Amino acid sequence: MNYYSLNKQAPNTSFKDAVIKGLAPDKGLYFPESITPLPKSFFDNIDSLSHSEIAFEAIKQFVSPEIPEAVLKTIVEETLSFDFPVVQINEHISTLELFHGPTMAFKDVGARFMARCLGYFNQNNTNEVTVLVATSGDTGGAVANGFLGVKGVNVVILYPSGKVSDIQEMQLTTLGQNIKALEVNGTFDDCQAMVKTAFLDETLTSKMQLTSANSINVARWLPQLFYFIFAYKQLHNKHENIVFSVPSGNFGNVCAGMMAQQLGLPIKHFIASNNENNVVTRYLDSEKYEPKPSVQTISNAMDVGAPSNFIRIQEIYKNNFEGLKENLSSYSFSDKETREAMLEIFNDCKYVADPHGAVGYLGSKAYLKENPNAHCVFLETAHPTKFLDVVEEVIKEKQPLPEQIQAVMGGEKVAVKISTYNDLKSFLLK
Repeated sequence: MNYYSLNKQAPNTSFKDAVIKGLAPDKGLYFPESITPLPKSFFDNIDSLSHSEIAFEAIKQFVSPEIPEAVLKTIVEETLSFDFPVVQINEHISTLELFHGPTMAFKDVGARFMARCLGYFNQNNTNEVTVLVATSGDTGGAVANGFLGVKGVNVVILYPSGKVSDIQEMQLTTLGQNIKALEVNGTFDDCQAMVKTAFLDETLTSKMQLTSANSINVARWLPQLFYFIFAYKQLHNKHENIVFSVPSGNFGNVCAGMMAQQLGLPIKHFIASNNENNVVTRYLDSEKYEPKPSVQTISNAMDVGAPSNFIRIQEIYKNNFEGLKENLSSYSFSDKETREAMLEIFNDCKYVADPHGAVGYLGSKAYLKENPNAHCVFLETAHPTKFLDVVEEVIKEKQPLPEQIQAVMGGEKVAVKISTYNDLKSFLLK
């Protein structure tokens, strides 16, 4: 499979080069040249397939021939070493729990898959690769854990000071080894802008091999399509008209769901559930795409004012606004509404949701008002104890810490504070 830049001003390239480069030379995101739907029999017989078998068949076309099938099967099995259960909330709403991995966030799958791909590509390479990644919360911890100890790979994580939860910060600042954390005086958008600037800085790239582990990287982004197929397997015998409500920040996850749909997954519709960072909600109302600076909310992983992956969504729909609107709805909710939803889910359903999942739940409820025959699945993208202060304050009940969280508590935070791109550049070149 070859990949092309969405800015259309760079040569097409292989999966391997797209993974290693992260961003095309013309600043564009890479996108696969073709998408071949899986045979109908794959979905008809999905109950007989394991998660690893499903994922192997779904991702194979996007990584061949650079990763041999035997190696890919091993990568997939190692990536998917935990469960992805669907839990019923009420008659019309379920949740897909994506927090059973090592850092208890949905990004564990993409980070583990990408780390193993890069490890394979780098196995005979004497040159080190530096993975440069911006995080609004969960990406940093997942990438740190996924790449910890990978030979020939250094990881530098930028995160906005004071704008990630305490546990998220511990997950990315306490590991040591080949993982370095930079605490940025700014927002996630500032972190992301620094990363993109670094990729295009020839005085840097001439001295070191940089790649990204944000969802701009195809190896981080594409494996997220697995979730939607796993959920379909669990639900298709019980419900028709399955709709996914995806808490959306950088829009990689909902875009991956749409890629699963392109592969033939029979899904009715997607909902992009936003907090007050609602550029896509406004776009679908007005057809005007107007990014603006992000604002801080209690669902911090979605505090993105200029979502990188939305251009991939537009590419899927060939920039047809009406075609996109047929398949995507979007709603925006305040922190007050999010807290009320967390309390409602807890009181009515005895389920503890994190703030991001609660936004997904609200999106489900909004969609069901107009489409009562649908069954909505909201993605619970992170374990609620990663947002302990907010969760316990809302539901007034102490939450036990899972062992994955306990493992990072009490670790020594090691982070370098920076404010400008020049600070980042100096750190990378020292």
